[in-house]
Amino acid sequence: MDAKQIFDHLAAKVGDAVSAFTTEGTKDPYFKVTPAKWLDVAKVLKSDPELAFDFLNNVTAVDWLKQGRIDMVYHLWSYSKGHGCVVKAELPRDKPQIASVYSLWKAADWNEREQFDLFGVEFLGHPDLRRIMLPDDWPGHPMRKDYKEAEAYRGMPTTRPNTLELLPMYDKATPDQKAPQREEQSDE
Repeated sequence: MDAKQIFDHLAAKVGDAVSAFTTEGTKDPYFKVTPAKWLDVAKVLKSDPELAFDFLNNVTAVDWLKQGRIDMVYHLWSYSKGHGCVVKAELPRDKPQIASVYSLWKAADWNEREQFDLFGVEFLGHPDLRRIMLPDDWPGHPMRKDYKEAEAYRGMPTTRPNTLELLPMYDKATPDQKAPQREEQSDE
């Protein structure tokens, strides 16, 4: 099935839980799902024999700061059918929550934890929702567009000097302070 056929087949089963099939301005056609109905739709995507999405390829998020939302993006693949689809769910930025699909696709485990860690999305029903990349007490979610990194974490600086800003200092250094130049090899 192509993306439009997948959407039409799914919409016939779940009704208005899915909408807005889109091909314009995107490499991968996608459709939207109502966040409150995501788990039910995901069950159909996996169990319907015509769809048979047995593989959750990727879970990611996009922060739309000005629109006040975070979009969850799910890439699904069916090995038996050889087709894929992209599903998006729009969540409110102030309290982004959506059902975990870990019970359907075990690959969701670390993918959902990553989005929790970096964007602050809460996956309801996830068996072990905790940070995966940053320490548990790290302040904020670094992939949010309004994230401001603290200058230090537990007394350690969180930034390094910009090497481009160090170049003028290097140019002013005396020859013995500069790194030795390699001698050119001749072909003789």
